Amino acid sequence: MSVAEIEAGLERQRATLDLQGIVESAARFLEDAPAREITRGAAATFGDRLCLTSSMSDALLIDLVSRVKPGVDVLFIDTGYHFAETIGTRDAVETVYKVNVINVKPSRTVEEQDRDLGPRLYGRNPDLCCYLRKVEPLNRALEPYLAWVSGIRRDESPTRANTKVVEWDAKRQMVKVNPIARWTQEDVDNYIADNGVLINPLHYDDYPSIGCAPCTRRVAPGEDPRSGRWSGLGKIECGIHL
Repeated sequence: MSVAEIEAGLERQRATLDLQGIVESAARFLEDAPAREITRGAAATFGDRLCLTSSMSDALLIDLVSRVKPGVDVLFIDTGYHFAETIGTRDAVETVYKVNVINVKPSRTVEEQDRDLGPRLYGRNPDLCCYLRKVEPLNRALEPYLAWVSGIRRDESPTRANTKVVEWDAKRQMVKVNPIARWTQEDVDNYIADNGVLINPLHYDDYPSIGCAPCTRRVAPGEDPRSGRWSGLGKIECGIHL
């Protein structure tokens, strides 16, 4: 290894330590701050090295962040299994909001995955399918950034109950900002209504949580909103946020 490579590695380590220091102080300072203030702080700190991700279930996060940082990069993982309504929501977002939508694709098409690993992998090994079609593509897409904004909330599932408004994403060695982590579903509904936010039309058809079409079903009244995801497979997360 050359001296230049060693110095570059040390510089990356120093940058990582600096970011972790920012995360620790920001998490404490911003815990009770409004979502817009959390977002504004992230935009001021990271500039163009900040992006957000969206599943196009709704455009709440897109609306929130674009008001603070117009032109922000929005990463959309095009798994190849999305509902037509989800693709339509993505297209509408590109028209309505001042953002730069980046379509992130897996390394293999659905047809190539079927050829290499057999058809309907999502039913036989959903964790592997999610990794190949969501987690790995997102990991690649996040590489140019220092921080990313996520729309996850503490009340969505037990695995998200301890989510901090700002945290260190150790898996990707970057900062993760969760400005609506403390929000309830009522907070979400009120923001959408008050700001005329675009939402995926599937919400009107009993799909409160929307993922890939083969792994998402309608939810009956009174059921947990996320019970329609991977129903019967003993799975509650795709792996992006774990």
